[in-house]
Amino acid sequence: MAIKALITVFLIGTLLQGCALPPLNDRTQSGALSPQLASETKLGKSLAVRLAQNRGKAGIYPIQDPKQAFAGRVALARAAERTIDIQSYLWHNDTTGTLMLNELFAAAQRGVRVRLLLDDNGITGLDNQLNRLDRHPNIEVRLFNPFVIRNPKWLGYITDFSRANRRMHNKSFTVDNMVTISGGRNIGDEYFGATDAELFTDLDMLCVGAVVDAVSRDFDLYWQSNSSYPSSKILLPTEPTVLDKLDSEELTAEQQERAAVYTTQVRESVFVQDFLSGNLQLQWTEVRMVSDDPAKGLDEASREDYLVAELRDFIAEPKFSLSVVSPYFVPTEKGVAFFSRLAKAGVNVQILTNSLEATDVAAVHSGYAKTRVELLKAGVKLFELKSSSGVQKTNTKRNLMLGNSGSSLHTKTFSVDSSRVFVGSFNFDPRSVNLNTEMGFLIQSESLATQIDLAFQALPVMAYEVRLDENDALVWIERQSGKEIVHNLEPKATAWRKAVVFFYSLLPINDLL
Repeated sequence: MAIKALITVFLIGTLLQGCALPPLNDRTQSGALSPQLASETKLGKSLAVRLAQNRGKAGIYPIQDPKQAFAGRVALARAAERTIDIQSYLWHNDTTGTLMLNELFAAAQRGVRVRLLLDDNGITGLDNQLNRLDRHPNIEVRLFNPFVIRNPKWLGYITDFSRANRRMHNKSFTVDNMVTISGGRNIGDEYFGATDAELFTDLDMLCVGAVVDAVSRDFDLYWQSNSSYPSSKILLPTEPTVLDKLDSEELTAEQQERAAVYTTQVRESVFVQDFLSGNLQLQWTEVRMVSDDPAKGLDEASREDYLVAELRDFIAEPKFSLSVVSPYFVPTEKGVAFFSRLAKAGVNVQILTNSLEATDVAAVHSGYAKTRVELLKAGVKLFELKSSSGVQKTNTKRNLMLGNSGSSLHTKTFSVDSSRVFVGSFNFDPRSVNLNTEMGFLIQSESLATQIDLAFQALPVMAYEVRLDENDALVWIERQSGKEIVHNLEPKATAWRKAVVFFYSLLPINDLL
């Protein structure tokens, strides 16, 4: 018995020793393309006149359509002459994920320097493909808060939970330090409308002008942070024959047919044509990039440097309206008190999140569900997006937040007093506030803010409105064909899903949601 115990202790000790991260003292040093060199690229020259006419401002273009979101990234990658810098939380090993990796490889072949910074929690099945990219002399891949144990990764949560629980949720795609796309989208088929399964509706912002260099400088901070490890130090080696095969095949046979249809749609995109020809109508306004200090990934950042501090200042004290869109909405006690105080003061506070039937994270819904009654009693308006199966097909104009489908919500945005807007990766939940790193844009724009406010008017056919009945019990109001249907229980959610939410509601996990 004693021998078995000693063996167990030895094995655990060996495992823990094997979880040590490699040193970072020999990382390569690199930085964003200087503004001077950026201005000399084709993109820089094509934007020169408009930038000179709008000094100090940013030209912005909201991208809601998923195919436009992919097409824009492809167009930028193909237009790149000097640099491509990308941050992403998730990068899926699917059709669009593979196509995008191939675009980066093609750019590197042309001589473009590619830096790819990925959160290690969201790259399942990509180790070989990343090794393929990283061996190219013009490409470097780094992983944020990596897992030393590659399979199964979840062991990292046991051996190093405090670090592994902190993820990089930032998303940006920047080319030649002249154009950037940033928002809520990850890289994968469900984010780009390339699957028959459930899709995510999302919102990106394409930006040119002064704010792009701020995004690039922020990328450099993350790239050189103590959480970013060269993938070559983390990933297990891949056989050279496997890498050669990846170079030649690029797409699996299963992906070929879908990719052919999808790339044709992208190639014919009017958005891409307008962008490449310089005819894309940009709105020029004041835009500020905000993000968490990357030291937050190691719990070493000052709370004054948390993104949420910037958002509090930006929201300030709304005079008449606050419209919030957050797929994972779990307000803390302070958050509930804040929204309630505003509503009681007469501010029109309206919040859109996922319904139980539409959410992809039932645990998060359990945290949100606890707050509904108190928020509604204070006068906050709550809307919960239906799943696609519950939305009637319409020919209405595309909704900035939702498109014209009822896919699962992934957009993260809010507007204040119909004059200023946030678009980014931040969810109104404890995880975004305290654990993950986030980024986004603070935008002064009456037209964009008004679009978000007006989008709530289209919600009756896209979402349930949650109310309290005369007994202060929750009811969900659904509108179909001009008729109002009242649900006394969370509509169209399975008994199993309700049971899962109830189970999670009993656990003390709100701070992790």
